Amino acid sequence: MTLLALDVGNSRSVIGAFDGARLVRHWTVSSEPRRTADEWHLLAHGFVRAAGLAEVEAVAMCCTVPSIQAELRSMLERYYADLPVSVVGPGVKTGIPIHTDNPREVGADRIVNALAAAELYGGPAIVVDMNGTATIFDVVDESNRYVGGAIAPAIELSLEALARRGAQLRSVELAAPRHVIGKNTVEAVQSGAVYGFAGLVDGVVERMIEALDTHVEDVAVIVTGSYSDVVVDHCGSITHRDPHLTLTGLRLVHERNAAGAIRDRPR
Repeated sequence: MTLLALDVGNSRSVIGAFDGARLVRHWTVSSEPRRTADEWHLLAHGFVRAAGLAEVEAVAMCCTVPSIQAELRSMLERYYADLPVSVVGPGVKTGIPIHTDNPREVGADRIVNALAAAELYGGPAIVVDMNGTATIFDVVDESNRYVGGAIAPAIELSLEALARRGAQLRSVELAAPRHVIGKNTVEAVQSGAVYGFAGLVDGVVERMIEALDTHVEDVAVIVTGSYSDVVVDHCGSITHRDPHLTLTGLRLVHERNAAGAIRDRPR
């Protein structure tokens, strides 16, 4: 059986295909807001067919962009109406109690990441998701409850803003410089980005562990997201790298809802 998993973010989307618990293939595409329901289906279905995989028999999806989600819902209704479909949101079982002021405002991707962290690593755990729009920290306590987190700008977004607003600055490649003390403008910007965000990650994680009132060695700190590779090598707090954490979480959501053959959209 092929499970189609769709992790749709503000700037990038990841499409995954599972055979049981095994992630067989995955693809990254831009989150084009003008893409129609038919185009989304052609994209996802095309990847699956080109990879020679079995026909899709179930779909699990999370989306953080309302305008795109409307088209994705249309795609699901048009092309996958007869299949078990799990769209992360109210009414879909995740198995993660959400202990925040307003559970409905917690992003679907954050819930999915928390579920995967709790299932794979156990609480307490901290997920650091470094995507193109934000650097997101999510916390699971020792009872595997989602208790909140923190949101900071994304490293790519910060570099773009710096180049746009700095009269003598320009866009640079996101890469580690030769030395933390940059010898030219490009290296200085790279140093600020790489080591600055590494310090951000370590600083926030350290304070979160203090707030959890537990020992550092008892907390799993998992980094995921498409922009984590350059920064994570310079972080001291990360214990696990899991680039497919969100896709795994979507698989787990599907497994928790498959028995009911979910076809309804979130209420």
